Amino acid sequence: MTTGAREERDPGLQPERTRLAWRRTTLSSTVVAVLAAKAALHDRNSAAGIVACAFCCVLWLAFLGLAHRRIRTLAAAGPAGPAALAPRQATATALCAVALAVCAVALVF
Repeated sequence: MTTGAREERDPGLQPERTRLAWRRTTLSSTVVAVLAAKAALHDRNSAAGIVACAFCCVLWLAFLGLAHRRIRTLAAAGPAGPAALAPRQATATALCAVALAVCAVALVF
């Protein structure tokens, strides 16, 4: 092994798996938003249902934008691999995902 020589990183299929995970999470958040809209339309007299639906849709749009941005970053990464997820973006994405999960639980009950 020579000193000073830097080995190139071989990411293998990890970026592809990560990209697919982002897409699956986006799909599940889409299902939550659609179910929220369906629940709000089913209870036409409920202002709280319409507000909850609007909140879910705003969260979904925010998550969709964040996920799409990360998917593009992963797709454009070269052999060195993608840049690390910024803490601000990671926090925003986690908050959107948790809030959507709370909306999903609220829809069930």
